[in-house]
Amino acid sequence: MKTLRAALATTAAVALLAACGGGTEAGDGKDSRTLTLASVDQGSVEDVVKAFEKANPGVKVRYTTSGADQYQQQIRTQLSSGTAPDVMSVWPGNGNPAATHVLAGPGYLRDLSDRPWAAKLPDATRSVAQYDGKTYNALFGQNGIGAVYNQQALRESGLTAPTTWTELLTFCKDAAARRTPAFALGLQDNWVTQIVQYALVATTVYGPERDFDRRMQAGQVTFADSAWQTAMDKYRTMEEEGCFQKNPLGTNYEASQQLAATGKTLGIVQGNWVIALLKEKNPKGTFTLRPLPADDKPAGTLMPAAAGAGYGVNAKAKNEELALKWVDFVMSPKGMNLYVEKQGGLPTLPGTGYTVDPSLAELSRFITDDRTVPFMDQLWPNAKVQQTMLSGLQEIFSGQAEPKDVLKSMDADYAAGS
Repeated sequence: MKTLRAALATTAAVALLAACGGGTEAGDGKDSRTLTLASVDQGSVEDVVKAFEKANPGVKVRYTTSGADQYQQQIRTQLSSGTAPDVMSVWPGNGNPAATHVLAGPGYLRDLSDRPWAAKLPDATRSVAQYDGKTYNALFGQNGIGAVYNQQALRESGLTAPTTWTELLTFCKDAAARRTPAFALGLQDNWVTQIVQYALVATTVYGPERDFDRRMQAGQVTFADSAWQTAMDKYRTMEEEGCFQKNPLGTNYEASQQLAATGKTLGIVQGNWVIALLKEKNPKGTFTLRPLPADDKPAGTLMPAAAGAGYGVNAKAKNEELALKWVDFVMSPKGMNLYVEKQGGLPTLPGTGYTVDPSLAELSRFITDDRTVPFMDQLWPNAKVQQTMLSGLQEIFSGQAEPKDVLKSMDADYAAGS
């Protein structure tokens, strides 16, 4: 998401046609000097491909890029039919159809535990890169979710980024009165629906109960009888109070970026990966990620932060040697720094010499101060929970469902286990 990049991110990704951004379509990979690659890292993979090809003279990377929704639908079909590329984007944990557990369980991914970087992963990252004690995911970047502000638009509005829930609602009303909505929201892309929810849940649920996931796993708490309900109610309140542009359900992720990049809105609630995309649309713009407040106690505000999508190697890769070279390059200081610089993220491994972009100063501080929580879906027992949440949130926005009903359905999927 995203397990958030999400995550969640969530996670990260735009629902565009495959092979966008200058990539060529992945071929059959029979050429020993050709690597086939499928990625959701639109806008950032291109420069990494060029650097990899330069570091490996004579090698050609044939790659495709696509948005998360499209990608997740396609990759399982390709894997089961034997047409998947050598290397593919894989999310951490167990939250979506292309997550580590979901793909490693049936044997679709090669074990990467023997790679030199695997043992260096921090514990929190290693736990979501592994399945059954083995590492399957080259997780190169850390991501966070929050409110990304267009600093020029914010300055012209005369408004200040809010730090409390009460200030947030006032901010939204004042922005709407100036005919520049506070945040762009592209709910036409299914995966985007979770982002605001995760940003709110970080504080409403994990603020008072940091061990919520452990208690969920133990059957001691549920979504429906927790502050997940509070977060969903606040998400809907944001819509009712005019925090978003008109018709979020009719706006896709690409269009929401355009709104935020050009100052048609003051910002967008998204992962840090969106900053690079906003800069592409507005090279002169300055964008800053800040926490999205969910209560009136700023000291207790938390942010979702976790590893984003990494790369897994096809267990039946036609060119395993080059596939392993790719993941090793991505996890090297050069490859990792190039990737996170393009994405506007943070490296997962220490000691890379990476200088944090000023736009991520708040995220870096929250990580250092232990004021972050994982992208919620990364620790769920199956991918169905997230899919139910995504469709349910769209139904809430269209007036077809109530938060309590969506949460009860999520509880039923969670109880079904892995």
